[in-house]
Amino acid sequence: MCDQCEQVKKSQNENATICTSKRMFFKLSVASALSLGIVNRGIAATTENVTVKANSIIPPKPENVLTPDQALERLMQGNERYVSGKSKPLDFHDIQLSLTAGQNPYATILGCSDSRVSPEHCFDEAQGDLFVARGAGNYLTNDNVATLEYSVAVLNTPLIMVLGHEGCGAVKAAVDAVDHHKDFPGHIQLLASAIAPAVRAVSDTSSSRLINVTKMNVIMTVERLRTKTPILDFYHDHKRIRVVGGIYHLDTGKVELVA
Repeated sequence: MCDQCEQVKKSQNENATICTSKRMFFKLSVASALSLGIVNRGIAATTENVTVKANSIIPPKPENVLTPDQALERLMQGNERYVSGKSKPLDFHDIQLSLTAGQNPYATILGCSDSRVSPEHCFDEAQGDLFVARGAGNYLTNDNVATLEYSVAVLNTPLIMVLGHEGCGAVKAAVDAVDHHKDFPGHIQLLASAIAPAVRAVSDTSSSRLINVTKMNVIMTVERLRTKTPILDFYHDHKRIRVVGGIYHLDTGKVELVA
């Protein structure tokens, strides 16, 4: 065999080895994900001629397998029960066994850390129903973007709600920083700076300025989640998820959809 033929054969063997290694790595990765409970309902992992579907796996809470529209309807119905004083009694023992096997929350909430606004309470839901990321001012950071992407790509959550609220101290700090050039100690200034674009987007200077900026902060965050993060953008474009925004009213407990 000539040297050129030997080189061609060697190259073909190397390519075959690489392809086999890739397929083996993929199979092992999927197997590991399945064993850890990471691959859940409806996820299909595909590469070349290898397709693995996990549709046969029974989710921990089958009632949480919803379309994006159904998820939003359920979320708002829960808020109606909360507002009317008809919240369902919770019993951990009813769900403890199912949740030890994993989780499949039907909605993800990006909320504020404010102690007066608890998503599980205001939407009248139990453990395993909501995947919650909280931070003062409910604005986007790299960490909570990763959390939201995880909820969608791994847990298959069909709904994301950005939840702001009346009387938000973080938003007030941003208003004071922009309107009155107030400086805050430590990392608090970073928080005010992150919300500043919403402050500048609202020209209203009336007594409603704080709530209007709060709404704008929610609306701008929703828009970023719909279009500025590759994973969420893909799921949103293919109508696999809905991204909405709400404002929690402290005096009534009602959540108003604003985006």
